[in-house]
Amino acid sequence: MITREYVTIFLVGSCFLLDYSSQIPLHAKGGGMSTRGGTGSKTVKVTSLADRTRLRRHGKSRVQRMKRGWVWNQFFVLEEYMGSEPQYVGKLHTDMDHGDNAVRYTLSGEGADSIFTIDETTGDIHALVGLDRSEKSYYTLRAQAVDIHSGLPLEPESEFIIKVQDINDNEPRFIDGPYSASVPEMSPTGTYVTQVTATDVDDPTYGNSARIVYSILHGQPYFSVDPKSGVIRTALANMDREVKEEYQVLLQAKDMGGQLGGLASTTTINITLSDVNDNPPRFAKSIFHLRVPESASVGSVVGQVVADDLDIHSNAEVEYSIVPGDEGNMFDIISGGQEGVVILKKTLDYETKKSYTFKVEASNEQLDARFLHLGPFKDSATVKVSVVDMDEPPVFTKPYYTLDVYEDTPPGSIIGSVTALDLDASSSAVRYSLEWRTEFDSSFDIDTVEGIISTNEYLDRESAFQHNISVVATKVKNPLLFTKVPVTVNVLDVNEFPPELEVPADTFVCENSRVGQVIQTVSAVDKDLPPVGQRFFFKSPKELRNRNFTVRDFGNNTAGIVTRRSDFQRRLQDLYVLPVVIEDSGYPAQSSTSTLTIRVCSCGVGGSLLTCSAEAIFLPVGLSTGAGMAILLCGALLIVLTTLYMGQRRHREKETLMTSKEDIRDNVIHYDDEGGGEEDTHAFDMGTLRNTHSSSTTTKDKNGYGDGVLLHLSSRSSDIRSPDIHRQTASIIASVNHEPPLAPRRRVTQDDAEIIKEFIELRLEESQQGYAPLPFDSLATYAYEGEGSVAGSLSSIDESWVIEDLGDFSSLGDWGHPFKTLASILDRQPPTLTKDS
Repeated sequence: MITREYVTIFLVGSCFLLDYSSQIPLHAKGGGMSTRGGTGSKTVKVTSLADRTRLRRHGKSRVQRMKRGWVWNQFFVLEEYMGSEPQYVGKLHTDMDHGDNAVRYTLSGEGADSIFTIDETTGDIHALVGLDRSEKSYYTLRAQAVDIHSGLPLEPESEFIIKVQDINDNEPRFIDGPYSASVPEMSPTGTYVTQVTATDVDDPTYGNSARIVYSILHGQPYFSVDPKSGVIRTALANMDREVKEEYQVLLQAKDMGGQLGGLASTTTINITLSDVNDNPPRFAKSIFHLRVPESASVGSVVGQVVADDLDIHSNAEVEYSIVPGDEGNMFDIISGGQEGVVILKKTLDYETKKSYTFKVEASNEQLDARFLHLGPFKDSATVKVSVVDMDEPPVFTKPYYTLDVYEDTPPGSIIGSVTALDLDASSSAVRYSLEWRTEFDSSFDIDTVEGIISTNEYLDRESAFQHNISVVATKVKNPLLFTKVPVTVNVLDVNEFPPELEVPADTFVCENSRVGQVIQTVSAVDKDLPPVGQRFFFKSPKELRNRNFTVRDFGNNTAGIVTRRSDFQRRLQDLYVLPVVIEDSGYPAQSSTSTLTIRVCSCGVGGSLLTCSAEAIFLPVGLSTGAGMAILLCGALLIVLTTLYMGQRRHREKETLMTSKEDIRDNVIHYDDEGGGEEDTHAFDMGTLRNTHSSSTTTKDKNGYGDGVLLHLSSRSSDIRSPDIHRQTASIIASVNHEPPLAPRRRVTQDDAEIIKEFIELRLEESQQGYAPLPFDSLATYAYEGEGSVAGSLSSIDESWVIEDLGDFSSLGDWGHPFKTLASILDRQPPTLTKDS
């Protein structure tokens, strides 16, 4: 009991002390931490409305610190709460609440009633759902105490914060993994490679949830990592790319400072060693053998040399050069990556030199000073080039020829020569020819053996002052090998044309001209090619003494027309003619006399033309009288020719067609062959000519041999000395036609002659009836020569001839092409005849 009383007295005393201290002006007192629910609170006391009323009633009006009745501050709630009951957050309380349930607490703001709830009577706040700090780290809410009876607020609405307290529920993550990095080969230990960073969405300000530590799980001892920054460096010096180029590092990031229970994740870093020039080029062999034909042109490829470099890209590029020497100046070398291409710099000649030997050097263009101590970054090798002998075309002694010839040189004149030689060891003879490309090339000829060029016709410089021909030199032993050379023939001018007065051919003189006045300056033209320094000389004819005008030569290829008197009057004489002699300086000198027409005109002050006669005005600016007459004469001649042409054309249209005698379709074909007379009748079976109208259109056998041929060959086999030939021929033809050979016929008798006569009469009757009309006018003549001629036969059919070898008929081919065909037929072996055939 005593203890209870002491406790009661202590609590009452404490309340008085607190109340007394709260009345100190502008002073606030903080409370301690609440232990319930893990939350903390800060107590701030402000006088309530009832207290302020009581103070006014006792007459106290001094300034006092307002006491607030809330016992509260910011609250904390653990994330990811998995309990079955709502999680307790904290408690709200006001001094107006005396425990009589007269105060009701309300809550509003973020998550009110959905995430957080408050007990209206006690002010306890609970979280209804589990929270995730990575989604939202705090919530802002408002609280108010209301009188439960009147519904009026006891205190103004106040705002407070509920913070979500973090737990380690997220592992570190590598956002950009896997990673790639590179580092130069042969780098020292500690060389920077790359840096990787992992992120952790846990709260870095609370505990070690977001404190990450890095470590290498795979990739040692080549690389190391800083545990805090994630910087990866080389851990082994002088790693060689040529030994191993790519490495894979497995990196781990773990939170909670790497302690046991922390969450971790891994990523892969692919590290490549980049190349540096640490290897010199090296030739695979010390000598290279190349071959090139002597006919290879300058700039052609001879061969390649290769030096190997273990480096890559620009560090492996090799620069090739030929070591200066006597035999290396014939070639050049071009660098291309790791290959050196040897090209021909000068022409080769197998007969002069058969092989060349020189040295080639290979070196790196880009050197790294760190590796120069390893030795010189270059290598050398020997190249031996063998020249292959080729059958080359002839070679002219000059690349081109220039010849001069005067125009009008007689045909056959020699103007020059060309020479080509065969430089091969065989030394073949050379033949020359001209390659005709234009019609002017036919003006020249060349000696095929000596190469002497001559003219074929007269040359005219005015038509063509220069000819370009091509001479071809061909080897006799190999005509496919030839060489061409251009030859320029300059046609030199011969002074054959006289100079002529250049227009104008008309001028005028003023009536008021003075003596010695130059009224016109004239010049000359020459169709000949003027050499350097050619001159024209002007003068008046010596035989004609002109008292009015004279010619004064200025000495510069021009002359002046000078008056010899004054007081020219147009009404007395308005036209003067002055002959002018022009002579050139060529050899032989040529001269001509031109006529200058001078009009008398009226002039003003200073010699300006005022007026001339109508004719004088017209002629200088238009055509002369002679030119006009020539044009009219040409027009009249053209009209006459047109009239004659039209009349001749009408006359031709009226001509009749050609007569039948002039028809070229009727032809008489003359055969100058002589028959054999009666002997031919005996030799051939004329009975084969007998045929009816129905059989006139029968077709031939496959081989084209009729029965008449078989009868003839069979009948003649008993009358000549070599009957086997005809008998074999008949057997062969019969076998081809699939017919049995015909029996020999007897000689033609008088009865046969009657049959032939009937045959001829039948053919005449058919001809008259028009069964087979012949084209155009035709004459069919049938004749029969009887037997019994005293003169005998002139035919060669019954001529006796002997073939020594009855089995060989090739000798018939000597008589001509038709007999070759017969010999090929007779040489065939006749097929074996069976009883059926």
